[in-house]
Formats: sequence, structure tokens, C-alpha cells
Amino acid sequence: MQRLASSILSNRPLSIEKIRELEEVPGVTNYEVCFAKLVDKLSNGTKLSINTTGTAVSMRPGFILGGEFEHECEGRSIGYFIEGILPLCLFAKRPVHITFTGATNDDIDICVDTLESVTFQMIKKFGIESAPRINVLQRGVGARAKGKVVFMCPIVRELKAVQLLDPGFVQKVRGVAYAIRVSPQFSNRMATSTRGVFNQLLPDVYINTDHIKNKELSQKSAPGYGISITARSTTGCVHGAKRSALGNRKNETEEIEDTKRRTHPGVTAILHPETLGENVAFQLLEEISRGGCIDTSHQPLFFMLMVLCPENVSKVRIGPLSPYSIEMLRLLKVAFGITFKVAVDTDNDTILCSCIGAGYRNLSRKVT
Repeated sequence: MQRLASSILSNRPLSIEKIRELEEVPGVTNYEVCFAKLVDKLSNGTKLSINTTGTAVSMRPGFILGGEFEHECEGRSIGYFIEGILPLCLFAKRPVHITFTGATNDDIDICVDTLESVTFQMIKKFGIESAPRINVLQRGVGARAKGKVVFMCPIVRELKAVQLLDPGFVQKVRGVAYAIRVSPQFSNRMATSTRGVFNQLLPDVYINTDHIKNKELSQKSAPGYGISITARSTTGCVHGAKRSALGNRKNETEEIEDTKRRTHPGVTAILHPETLGENVAFQLLEEISRGGCIDTSHQPLFFMLMVLCPENVSKVRIGPLSPYSIEMLRLLKVAFGITFKVAVDTDNDTILCSCIGAGYRNLSRKVT
């Protein structure tokens, strides 16, 4: 995902070989092919080829066009695809308006609620006045979910260097608990158990509930429920956490068997709502305890945006680097020639990451 985006932004041809050739199912996966199709729709002049076995991919990048179209997500949730194309959309020729269909929530990728409350708020730190927006028309969980989301992203001329060094203190917690084709009490039970953890620490905790009643949707989506919460600090830093689970309905044995076969590993099998709510609360507390200004799941995207900043120093304080973030730093060095300076702050066991931006500009946008 990030390799395709880096290839287009850096305007460097891409060649990947020996993709999972020693695994039981070699080659690219269906969701990787789906993401490549999305990049092809978003750009103009991009030529991507995959060999017959799927173990080799080559791409000659074009330019980012943007525009309005529809896309069906396969294999992964909608958040996976939006996260991957977000840097491209910011530097497109035309504003982006995409209607996605697929799973809106799972346990692997960033969910649509986290995108709205955390990811897009984080992007504002780079001097973007009009942040991207997302409109959830209908939710969906499971392998054959038919959720629907409208993603709108404005274009920018250039980003601004960031200096995020003070995580501050948690000021308030917000969230949403949803239930699809299960009792509305599921969302209430998740919200109550989550508030029970945070109310011991601060009073400003509010979690909204969302119960899906649409009969047409209920015929397309598996029963499920989940919760997404956000903590905002006194300095404007935002951390997020989420969980999802399939519901237990007697007439949904096929969906449950799909989960047992791990056809869609991003959704947890049947789990008590109270347990799920407490797990989300402790997950968010763990992110906060790491002491960073951004949470672990947003480290790779933040590094990408730091590289695309003007030729000025950008700094950010983060918690421990995830393996995905380390691979992202290596990719950015190869694609853009930008090396990050990583220093450990022994006073609070955090990491200071800094780099000089590549001075990337959107030449397609007129200067206002």
C-alpha cells in the first residue's frame, strides 16, 4: 500500500519481486489488488502490471488526478484504503469525492470513526484549514459487509512543518458504540463499561450510541457490534482506540463459520459487550501511557506527511516505534532520500523523531 503511494509521490518507478513466494498462498492478496485498482482510478497515466503468479509487481507512476468515483473494497475495511490514498488525495489535481462500499469497522485497520475523530484532526496540524471529511451512510462488519461511506478530501498547495513535542494531559474522552442486527442494549452495555473505567480518572466522558435499524442493510451485513473512543489532551493531541465483534444470531451460522475459518480476521468472534468495552478503555489508556503526541497506528502516516512538508525541520514525540513504522522509515529513505533522526528521551521513555521535508508541492493547484 505505502509503496504504491510513495512511488507516485516521488515519481519513481516501482518493482517488487518474490512476493510471498515461499508461502502456502503466494503472490499478492485480493485486497492489495483492490488497492492497486483504487490507485489506478485516482491517477492518470499510471501503468501497473502483475505477473501470472502474482509474485512480481511493477509500476510506472503517472500524476494524481482525483475526481469523483465509486470503489468497492475487498478483503480489508474501508479505513485501510482511505489511509493508503490520503497523502495522494491531498496533492491531487481535483478535489476527491469517493463513495466506498465494504466493511466500515474491524480490529485490524483504522475504522471510519477513528478517521473522522483522530486521523483528520491530526492532519490539521500540517496547516490544512479544510480537513478531509467522511460521511458514514451505513455501517457493516464481516467478510461480506456492504457498508457505505462517502470520503471527501480537498487539495492543498503545500503542507507546513510541524512541531509536536508536548502530549499534554487528557482533557476529555469521546466515542461511539454501534450495534448492527443485534439488540440495541449491546451498544448501551459497551458504553457503560467503557465509561466505568474512565470515570474513575476524569469526569468529561461521553459515548454516543448508534443502533442500525435499516431492514435493507440488515439483509446485507452480518450482525455485529463495536466501539470507537478518542482521548483529547490539553495541547490538542488526539489518541484513539477501537474494537469490533460479530454478533451471536442463530440464523447467522454461515457468518460465524466464516469467522472461525478466519476469512476476515479483522473481526473478533463473539465477545461480551462489557468485556469489549473494557478492552477498548484499557487499550486507549495504554496508548496514552506511552507518552507520544500521536498513537501507534498513526505513526506511518504521520511520517509520510512529515516528509512531504517544506524544506524545514519537523519534529514529533512518539511512543515506542512499531515494526510497521520502522519499515515505513526505511521506505521513505529509499523513495525520497529522507533520513529521520531518532533520539530517545530518557526522562520519559519517549522517542523524538525529526526530519527535513522534501519540499513537496502540488503544482496542479493554482496559487490563491
